[in-house]
Amino acid sequence: MGAKRTRTEMEGQEKMDRFTPMFEHFRVELDEHHDRRERITKASRDITAASKKIIFTLQRVRTLNQPLPPHAVKANKQYYEAITAQISAVSKDLQGLNAWRYNRQITGGCQEWMEAACFQHYLETASLLSHDDAALKLRELDPDGPGIRLSPEDWVLGVYDMTGELMRFAITAMATSGELPSIRAPSSGEAMDVDGAAARQRRNVLTDMRGLRAALEGLDTGFGPFAKDASMKMRVMQTSVEKVEKALYGLIVRGAERPKGWMPEVEGGGSRTVDVEG
Repeated sequence: MGAKRTRTEMEGQEKMDRFTPMFEHFRVELDEHHDRRERITKASRDITAASKKIIFTLQRVRTLNQPLPPHAVKANKQYYEAITAQISAVSKDLQGLNAWRYNRQITGGCQEWMEAACFQHYLETASLLSHDDAALKLRELDPDGPGIRLSPEDWVLGVYDMTGELMRFAITAMATSGELPSIRAPSSGEAMDVDGAAARQRRNVLTDMRGLRAALEGLDTGFGPFAKDASMKMRVMQTSVEKVEKALYGLIVRGAERPKGWMPEVEGGGSRTVDVEG
């Protein structure tokens, strides 16, 4: 009996010795997976934070269809450097199948970066940043590495978010200057007119936002996580357009009821000129 137990134990030990290296390999793979996921998640959060700061700086810009003022370029330089560092640190972890495996970990950073890049592109050119151009810009942030892939889904969701920044930009401009920012000299092919139709009137931020709303409302998002995210952002985008419409309606109505050159009182005893033609 003792000899039989010993022989069984020996056979069990042989089996353990045979399978132990395989499970050790699995353990190493799981540890690498968790470390990679945490590394990508942290990078995504840092990219999101830096992109938000870029947007905050861009919201202080008061010009449209012109190069950014030097103070905005200087202020955002450090944030672009931070984004470049984070992308360079995780770009190798997001190649091949891993680009899909860890998509949920990096998508937040990509969307926020897309929102900032799209908003800046609109301020500079009064046009929508295409997916191909956005993907190239993101790739150029990692000149010495493989770069990060910008999925069409992240591009679309970033455009959804960008409408909120256009809303803030438009309302701030109306509050400070008394008029809606307009594109006075649009060039053919640059208008944010996704249908390619020629604009029949002078473009402004609101007409561009309406064009985006029409295009995004006609987008077939299908099913799955992307459709769920797009549905939530759709409601926010529609609300943003409505806020600009209501603000402009109020500005026009008040301007029609008040004499030209009327100067409202503001806190501190100062004044600002609001000159709106009815």
